[in-house]
Amino acid sequence: MAIVLGAIADDFTGATDLANNLVRGGMRCVQTIGVPDAAQSPRDAELLANVDAIVVALKSRSVPAEQAVADSLAALEWLQARGARQLFFKYCSTFDSTDAGNIGPVSDALIERLGASQTVMVPAFPVNGRTVYQGHLFVGDRLLNDSGMQDHPLNPMRDADLVRVLSRQTPHPVGLAARPVLSRGAEATRRHLDALAEQGVRHVICDTLDEADLEVLAEAVVDMPLVTGGSGLGQALPAQYRRRGWLAEVAEPGRLAPASGRALVLSGSCSRATLGQVRHFLERHPGFALDPLALAEGDDHLAAALAFARERLDAGGPVLVYASADPQRVEAAQAALGVERAGRLVEEALGQLAATLVDEGVGRLVVAGGESSGAVVSALGIRQLRIGEQIDPGVPWTQTPLPGRAAPLSLALKSGNFGGEDFFTRAFEVLPTEETP
Repeated sequence: MAIVLGAIADDFTGATDLANNLVRGGMRCVQTIGVPDAAQSPRDAELLANVDAIVVALKSRSVPAEQAVADSLAALEWLQARGARQLFFKYCSTFDSTDAGNIGPVSDALIERLGASQTVMVPAFPVNGRTVYQGHLFVGDRLLNDSGMQDHPLNPMRDADLVRVLSRQTPHPVGLAARPVLSRGAEATRRHLDALAEQGVRHVICDTLDEADLEVLAEAVVDMPLVTGGSGLGQALPAQYRRRGWLAEVAEPGRLAPASGRALVLSGSCSRATLGQVRHFLERHPGFALDPLALAEGDDHLAAALAFARERLDAGGPVLVYASADPQRVEAAQAALGVERAGRLVEEALGQLAATLVDEGVGRLVVAGGESSGAVVSALGIRQLRIGEQIDPGVPWTQTPLPGRAAPLSLALKSGNFGGEDFFTRAFEVLPTEETP
């Protein structure tokens, strides 16, 4: 069965973020973890049946550009084989990247493979405070380079001018669709994009201040073979698909089975938002702090974390295990261990905790941070996620069947910067369980 939208996301939480907005727009959506194998089990094939959109989640944001391109082209080929009418390259609403890529190189490769001449860059997600004006990205009322993203441990963002940022990643011209153009409507925006294409402009950064701008952009670009951006554009596209008769009305596109099992939070993100969520949780529930330096010394620290979590889970939970720390502590660990090793130790520990504790009865799991989410889903062997209802903008509950479990695992993958201060506690309160009346 052909799908309407095929998306390629450069990390796992970003994929879930986009899938969440597609479901909110009325699309039945499944997220795959990596490009699915050619030979699928009946269970996997069943999950992919009767869906309108598929989001392929890659772990390509911070890998070498050549690998990101190869992985993205493999995902494109798989989605094309399923008849996707439009392709979407999803990256973070904070445009996380370096001067070497990977947003520019991957976009160039997808454009060339599709035989297209142009694509748009729409990272904005206004409901979560990500807006673009005159090509400059804001987080709330702060420019990107003064929002905390300048301290990102992997992809520090120290320039808010996205035209300038992207121009360092691609040899092709980068243009701008500024707010005065969008204010004249979709047809004027489409004419502006066409004029830029005639001038050889391949990539167009799009100003976006509110939901109305997203609706204008969605109408203007719905016939492009490829669009790129954050999940904000994803919430506006389904209405355009429906107008063209590509998408039928579906009741409860995000309906999931009732959840069951113990409740656990694993956090590796060091974003300001997540640090606030950790503090809020620890005022109400127990938590264990993972230390990369202690992890490097041997297995005792991980064993202590497991013992702590088991004891508190037996008492009823929810329980938090976290490596989230302020920039000074992160820099100290990276200085002692190296950036790559420090990150790998944390990811491996979170993955081992998830695999062990899910096997022992955790059925409701929240993971904070893109790299952490990638490590956890890999450790659990998860291949596909059915997307459910939203917890906070950009973060839904999802479910997946696991071998040996009667009930599916309920899983929320949260981008580090997303969610309100009470996210870790409220997530479990809004999830319907078998005991919910």
